[in-house]
Amino acid sequence: MVSETRTILITGATGGIGTAVCRQLARSGHLLVLAARNEAKLRSLSDELARIRNRPVWLPLDMTIDQSIRQFGEQLTARHITLDGVVLMPPQAHSTNDPMPESEAWRALFQNCFIGPLEVLKAAIGRMNPHPSNGRRAKIVIISGISSAQVLGHYATSNVLRCAWIGEAKTLAFALGARGIHVNTLSLGGTLSPWYREGIERRADAASMTFEQRLAEETANVPLGKYGEPEEVAIAVEGLLSRFSDHMTGLNIMHDGGFTRSY
Repeated sequence: MVSETRTILITGATGGIGTAVCRQLARSGHLLVLAARNEAKLRSLSDELARIRNRPVWLPLDMTIDQSIRQFGEQLTARHITLDGVVLMPPQAHSTNDPMPESEAWRALFQNCFIGPLEVLKAAIGRMNPHPSNGRRAKIVIISGISSAQVLGHYATSNVLRCAWIGEAKTLAFALGARGIHVNTLSLGGTLSPWYREGIERRADAASMTFEQRLAEETANVPLGKYGEPEEVAIAVEGLLSRFSDHMTGLNIMHDGGFTRSY
């Protein structure tokens, strides 16, 4: 149970990781603002969370569409929502081996995975009103991936986009620190969200292996010998939104079981 009521915006709330984060924060007593594209899923998640503690606010949001982003920002203002924290999950680029796609492909990737989500973050920051002298700080957690720290094969465009977010987070940390707004990134390694499990199942079937055999093979080079669970991500996010991070900003934290080798 948290010591004060805090209002947290969670984008991508209906995804596997987003849902786990919502459940964790709801159990801790936070007031939640849920944002995602699928309104039916948002309603269902809102009903579920209302049974845990407080009914959240939910707002439709497609970070790849400018009009949706504008309407989202207008709704934050119209509802007089003041945010204490944001969990931003930018859309991910699909895996690819092509490091030099056509210009139009790059424009679409940056629009959908960086520019659009950054506009959402701007709107959220505009609804923050921290008072660090009174001990009230605002926290931003940007969900990234380990290609932000080291180049990965098959993630040619994602490597670039992840680094763009790390640079933006560090820049925002310097720009917003005096206001009591903290900006950190949480970079995930393999995480057993539903879609990631499905990928392992497909690879296991193709190799005539069981899911468990394929999972053991894929995690052999992870020091902890496992992939992360969405619930573990949720606990880490909760920590970064809490007083645990009151003297932390501009950090890129690896959540990868020790897989990243860089210092």
